[in-house]
Amino acid sequence: MADIRIGFAVTGSFCTFAQVFPQMQRLVEEGYSVTPIMSEHAYHIDTRFGEAQGWVRMAEEITGNPVIHTIAQAEPIGPKRLLDLLIIAPCTGNTLGKLASGIYDTAPTLAAKSHRRNNGPVLVAVSTNDALAASAPAIGQLMNRKGFFFVPFAQDDSAKKPCSCVADFTQILPAARAALEGRQLQPLFAV
Repeated sequence: MADIRIGFAVTGSFCTFAQVFPQMQRLVEEGYSVTPIMSEHAYHIDTRFGEAQGWVRMAEEITGNPVIHTIAQAEPIGPKRLLDLLIIAPCTGNTLGKLASGIYDTAPTLAAKSHRRNNGPVLVAVSTNDALAASAPAIGQLMNRKGFFFVPFAQDDSAKKPCSCVADFTQILPAARAALEGRQLQPLFAV
């Protein structure tokens, strides 16, 4: 598996970091070569869920690679064919909208654009409070776009947050294997 190179892009759904980083570790333990990528917000903003530099250190310790966190660092991903798969986990509504609209102004979105220039697969792990509202069109567009795959997801609190959905992050590994084979892991909607 060490010959399979995975980019693992983290965007600003800070409340999910404690669930996402163990999945990065799991990929490394399975023998994949993992390159961490972080949005500028994930890289710089301290929150009640942890200090940014603590998450950066953790990503670098898990993977043994420096975090890509600027557009300039992400740009060579496609031209140099640095990845076999790009995972965006968590993927916020903001990032979903940018990907669907062709806006590449963050390290994760430019990594996706650069990786897709070679038809590389992108695996999206949704985490947004407006998945069934403002972000629904972007999710639909990406589901219909060649080369984009999703980690199974579901509503995370239908009573208090009826439009919110989050990926089942424990499904990142099987979803990554499926995406590398060019197929969507099923069922897509977790219960």
